[in-house]
Amino acid sequence: MSTYVLIHGAWHGGWCWEKVAPLLQRDGHTVVAPDLPGHGQDPTPTAEVTLERYARRVCEVLAAQPEPAILVGHSMGGIIITQAAEDCPRRIRRLVYLTAFLLRNGESRLTLTPPDTVSLVRPNMVLAADGKSATIRPEAVREVFYADCPEEDARRAAARLVPQALQPLGAAVRTSEANFGRIPRAYIECLNDRAIAPHLQKVMYTRLACAPVISMNTSHSPFYAAPEELAAHLSTL
Repeated sequence: MSTYVLIHGAWHGGWCWEKVAPLLQRDGHTVVAPDLPGHGQDPTPTAEVTLERYARRVCEVLAAQPEPAILVGHSMGGIIITQAAEDCPRRIRRLVYLTAFLLRNGESRLTLTPPDTVSLVRPNMVLAADGKSATIRPEAVREVFYADCPEEDARRAAARLVPQALQPLGAAVRTSEANFGRIPRAYIECLNDRAIAPHLQKVMYTRLACAPVISMNTSHSPFYAAPEELAAHLSTL
């Protein structure tokens, strides 16, 4: 049996794994799905949220586990698990990128090329007055994140989204072959994703080779669209 640490993406919280975690636990695995700083029930002010604080929280969670964990990052969570892998590599058995950003050393979400002209995220972002965070237009949330998810799940999830700090999206990851580079990594691509275009997912997992690469015919939130299938894939890693 394995220990899974599940890291959510932008605007979300640990709650997004609520259907997947019990399925993994049913099969005997240990599952931890923390809230990152400023998300879910965590009280950190959005203005104080940074990539460094995200990665530190993940490393703290990993340090509390009795064994090296399978570290899963969804969407923006991919950036975070990459930096955590550099900072505390001995606590990680495998990295799993779930329709997630997989950045090379020195890259940030904002400098990633080629640009994602298909994504519905940027056209629907609403900046806060101070320019330090953003939300997604309420009328676009379902199409962006939950297009193929059950209506009840989509409605409940949308009500729990929080403003997303922009600093982690502009911060570059710093990695090395000695730390991040030595950890096995897998990628789960979502072929109907409207938040991170499938062609960009392929670019990322080709540039930084992943094995295996698993395909799911879902939109951006397979933890609601196909939780049983997702849990089955994770159990094989």
